[in-house]
Amino acid sequence: MERYVIIDLETTGHSPTENDKIIEVGMVIVDNDTIVDDYSTLFNPNKKIPPFISNLTGIRNEDVQNAPTFKEKAKKMIELCGNHYLIAHNVPFDLSFLNTELSNHGLNKLTNPVLDTVELARILYPQAPSYKLGQLAEYLGIFHESPHRALSDAYVTAKLFLKLKEKLNALPYETVTHLINLEKMLKSDLYALLEQRQQALAFSTTETKNIESFRGLAFKQIQNSKEKSLNLDMSFGDYLDSIYEWNGSMQKQMKNFEKRDGQREMSEDIFDAFQSHKHGLIEAETGTGKSLAYLITAIYEALRSNKRLVISTYTTQLQTQLLDEEIPLLQKLISIPFQAALLKGKHHYLSMEKFEHELTSSEQDNYGITLTKAMILVWITETETGDIDEIHLPSNGYFFYKKIASDTESYVDPTSPWFSKSYYQKARNKAQQANIIITNHALLCTDIFNDYQFLPSYDKAIIDEAHHFEDIVSRHYGLQLDYSNMQYNLNQIGTTDDGKWLNRIVEKCALGPNALSLEKWNEIFLRTKYEVDDLFRTLFQYVMDQRVNKKSVSDIGRIQYKIEEDQEASKAWQLIKEMANRLSFLLRDLIHILSFLDQQMDKQEVFDKYDKEDLKRHLQHLQNFIDHLESFFLLNASATHVKWVEMERHSFNNAIYLYSEPTEVAALLAQDFFDKKESIILTSATLTMRNSFSFIVNRLGLDSEKLITNKIISPFDYTNQVQLMVPNDFPDIKHGNLDDFIYSTCEAILSLAEITKGRMLVLFTSYNMLKRSYSLLREIMDLNQYVLIAQGISSGSRTRLKKNFQTFDKAILLGTSSFWEGVDIPGEDLSCLMIVRLPFQPPDHPVYEARANHIKKERKNAFFELALPNAVIRFKQGFGRLIRSKKDRGIVFVCDARIMKTRYGKFFIESIPNVPVSFQPTYELMNKADEWF
Repeated sequence: MERYVIIDLETTGHSPTENDKIIEVGMVIVDNDTIVDDYSTLFNPNKKIPPFISNLTGIRNEDVQNAPTFKEKAKKMIELCGNHYLIAHNVPFDLSFLNTELSNHGLNKLTNPVLDTVELARILYPQAPSYKLGQLAEYLGIFHESPHRALSDAYVTAKLFLKLKEKLNALPYETVTHLINLEKMLKSDLYALLEQRQQALAFSTTETKNIESFRGLAFKQIQNSKEKSLNLDMSFGDYLDSIYEWNGSMQKQMKNFEKRDGQREMSEDIFDAFQSHKHGLIEAETGTGKSLAYLITAIYEALRSNKRLVISTYTTQLQTQLLDEEIPLLQKLISIPFQAALLKGKHHYLSMEKFEHELTSSEQDNYGITLTKAMILVWITETETGDIDEIHLPSNGYFFYKKIASDTESYVDPTSPWFSKSYYQKARNKAQQANIIITNHALLCTDIFNDYQFLPSYDKAIIDEAHHFEDIVSRHYGLQLDYSNMQYNLNQIGTTDDGKWLNRIVEKCALGPNALSLEKWNEIFLRTKYEVDDLFRTLFQYVMDQRVNKKSVSDIGRIQYKIEEDQEASKAWQLIKEMANRLSFLLRDLIHILSFLDQQMDKQEVFDKYDKEDLKRHLQHLQNFIDHLESFFLLNASATHVKWVEMERHSFNNAIYLYSEPTEVAALLAQDFFDKKESIILTSATLTMRNSFSFIVNRLGLDSEKLITNKIISPFDYTNQVQLMVPNDFPDIKHGNLDDFIYSTCEAILSLAEITKGRMLVLFTSYNMLKRSYSLLREIMDLNQYVLIAQGISSGSRTRLKKNFQTFDKAILLGTSSFWEGVDIPGEDLSCLMIVRLPFQPPDHPVYEARANHIKKERKNAFFELALPNAVIRFKQGFGRLIRSKKDRGIVFVCDARIMKTRYGKFFIESIPNVPVSFQPTYELMNKADEWF
C-alpha cells in the first residue's frame, strides 16, 4: 500500500467532546513517494470562532459565513481517504475530530491504518529541538508558506513524512528489528514499513556506514582523535596580536567583526593571574565576549604549561554551547591544534550494557517507556557522546532512563566487552587527554568535596557565571530528601509477589522466598511504605498548622518552613522525630534482609551481574534514606546549617521536600579549593556592587592578598540605547496597597505594549504577584491584539516559552526566577523590559534568614552585607536581558520607586551602566517612551 493521505484540520478549540468544530480541512495525497493531489475547504461550524483561533489561523467568522457544512463535504473526504494510510501531525487529535463529526452525521468512523508524524519525528529525529510542525520544518529545511492554515500544514506534514520515511529506510538491521518488537505499543501502524526495511536489509550485502553492532545493538562507530597538541613557542603578546588585532584571525574568520578592547583586556588579566599564581575576579559586562576571552587564554596556558585546565559553567546547556559553538570557532582562530573535552556527571551518560539488558527484559512497558526505547535505539546510531541531554525524552521516559544511566553501574570491569563501548569511559578518556576540560559547577563541586576523584587533576580553573557558585557549593554540602523519590525507589524494589524487581529475583530462585529469609519482607516493606506516607502526611499537617508568619512562599509558589529545633511545638515535633526514627529502623530491617539475599546470590548461579548490581543500588538508596532522615530529624541542628521543608500548596498532603544547607561556605571553599589550587579565575557579568568586589570576596572566602580583580566595561552605547524609567505615582505596597499596585503595573504593561507593539518581558520577584497580574491582564486586555505568555501558567519549559514569545508579532512574556538571567532575546523581539519589584530575596527565605542571622551574630549589618548585594547582582542580571547587541534599543521600566526614594536605591543605579533616568508621573513616561521609539 503505497498511497498515503495526509490530513490537517483547523478547529474552534481542542476538544470535539466539548462541541468544538472543524473550520478548515487540508488533504494532500502521496503516491509512490510523490505528492500527486490535494484538497481543501473551509467549513461553517455554526458557532463563533474564538478570537485566539482567528489570531492564530487568520480565519474569521466572515470567512466561513457562506462556507459548506461538514456534512456537505463528508462523502468527498471519505472517498479521498479510501482504505489508505491516514497521516497527521498528532493523529489522535485530527482523527478524533473527523470521527466525532462523521458519527454525529450518522456516517461510519474511519478505521484506516494511521501514521503520526509527531511520534515518528520523536523516534527518527530524537535530537530535534522541538516537535511542533513549524519548528520541525525549520530544523529539516522544509519551507512552510502559511503556518496554521490546513492545506499549507498538510503539505508540510507530507514533506516531513517523506523525510521520515527516507530516514527510516536508512536504519540498520538491528535497530529495525528492535523497533518491530516495540511497534505494537506505538500509535502509528508502522509494522509494514519496518518489515519492508527489514526484508530489504536481509538480502543486502552492503554494511551500514560508520555503524558497528554488538549483542544485537547497532550504534555509531566513534573514531578516536589522533591529533596531538603541540607546545607553543610564541609569546603571549604575539599570540593575542595574531587573534585580536586588525588582520588577525578574528577579523578574517568573523562576519561583522568589531574590535573589542575589553575582550583583549580580559584575556590579559587572566594570563596575569596565571603567571603570578593568583586567583582572579573579573566582571565582564554584557557585550565583552567573555567566553572567547577566557578560552583564548586558557588554551594558550594549557599548551604553554602542558597541563590541562578546567572551565566550569553554571548549566550543562552552557557547557554544550561552549563545545559546539565557541570551540569550533577557536579552532579556526588559533593556528596550533588543541584538544577540548566536555565532561558531565556519570548520570548524564547512557550505559549501553544496561540499555541492552532492559531492552530485552520481560517487563511490560507503557507507552512512554516504549517511545523512550525507540528514541534511544535511533539516537545511538547517531550520537558520539551518549549524553542524554542531546535528546528530549517524554516525561515518564526519564524514570526509565534512571535504570540505564551509567551511574547505575556499581562497578565497571575493564575486562568486560562493554567497557570499550562505555560512553562515560570514553568521555573520561577524552578528558584525560584534553588540554581543556569543560565541566559544570555541580560536577566541579562533587569533585572538590570527594577528594578530587571525578575530574582529571588540574591546577588552574576558570569558573563562569560565578555569581551562582556559592549556592551550588551550599547545595553540595547539604542534603535533599523528598517523598516522591523515596516511594519511587521503594516501588522499584517491590514485594515478593507484585511483578517488580524482588519478585523477579524470587522467581529466578528455585528454593522460593522462605529459603532466602524473605518471608518477613512483605510485611516490613508494606509497613515501611505506610510509614513514609504517614511521616510526610504528618509533616505536611504540622507545617500547615504553624502560624502564617512562620511560613514563607518560594518564587515558584511552594510553601517554605524553616525548622528550628528549640522553637518547634514540642509534642507534635517529638512525634514526627519518633516517626522518622521508626522509619529508619524499618529501612535498616530491609537492608538486613537484602544483605542476606546478597550472600545467597553469590552461592546461586541463576543470578547474573545485573541482579547483583541492582541489589547494590537498592541497598545504597536505602542507606542514603537512613542517613538523610537521621541528619534531618534526629541529629541536633548545627549552628552552621539551616533545615527547611518545602511543599506544594495545592498538592497531595505528602508532596514534600526536605532540605539542609550550610549557612556559610567561605571557610570550606578556602580550605578545600582555593588554598589547594594554583589559580582560579571567577567571572560573570555581575560580580560587583558599585564597582566593589568585596561582597563576592567575603562570600567565597577568597584571600584579597592573593587576588587580581578587574571590571571590564561593556562596548555598548547604553546612553543612547537605553532609557531607564521609574514612575513616581505608583501606590506604595508598604501601606497595604498590593491590589492597587498590581492594577497600576498591569495598566503600565498595556500602555507600554501599545507603544512597543508588544515585545515586552516583565520580570516578577513573586510567583503570586505574577499569577494575579496574569489574571487581571486577561480581563482588561484585548486578547485579539496580544498573546500573553506566563511562566508556570502557559505550558512549556523556559526555552519553549521564549520561542513562543519570539514566534508571535505582538507578545508579552511574564517571568519570574529563572527568567532574570540566561535568556537572550536579541534585536526587535524585545524592546521593553519591565522590572516589577527590586529583586530582594524574601527576608523569611530559610537560607537567607539563616545567613542573615549568622552575619548579625558577627555584629554586621545583614541588609548591607547580604540582602542588598544579592539584590543588586540580581537586578544587574535582569537589566542585562534588554541589550544584547550594538543595534538593540529599548526601555527598562522599573515599577518600584524605592530605586529613587531610598538611600540604598543609588546602589542599584550606580551598579548598572550609565543610562538616562526619568522619575516622573506614568503618563509623562508614556509620552516620553512614545517619542523615543
